[in-house]
Amino acid sequence: MSYKIEKMYISSSKYSLKCPHKMNPIGITVHNTANKASAKNEVSYMRGNNSQTSYHAAIDDKYVIPAAPFDRNCWHAGDGSGNGNLKTIGIEICYSSCGGSKFDKAEQNAAAYIATLLKQYGWTTKNVYRHKDWSGKDCPHRTIDYGWKRFLNMIQAELDE
Repeated sequence: MSYKIEKMYISSSKYSLKCPHKMNPIGITVHNTANKASAKNEVSYMRGNNSQTSYHAAIDDKYVIPAAPFDRNCWHAGDGSGNGNLKTIGIEICYSSCGGSKFDKAEQNAAAYIATLLKQYGWTTKNVYRHKDWSGKDCPHRTIDYGWKRFLNMIQAELDE
């Protein structure tokens, strides 16, 4: 494992805004942040604002930052009260606006972490979704541009180890 895990959970006082419902997840939804912020900065911003927008973890070239319990929903998939928001774990891959080696490493870390979650839940790559699958938004934009199947193959390679 080439990343460190540092939990930075949303305050329970914001659960009613950020993650109001209990959840039994059916899969994972992958996002790209579309900016140049680190995972710690992404999570700090999300935790500190009063927008409903939320997700379960942000991943960069060094860290996986869990931000919300995986047994609570987050508002990340753009499908209102649909399965994306209410039944999937939202993962943000950082540094997608700049690409390059930081994004490449963040994506590798995301593939490894997602594989760990798939093993934990007894899932396969068929349980990994794009934000686009729920709302039509071009997200995870850079991961899609590089090749979605390529990313699923990265996850599968981690599962096969």
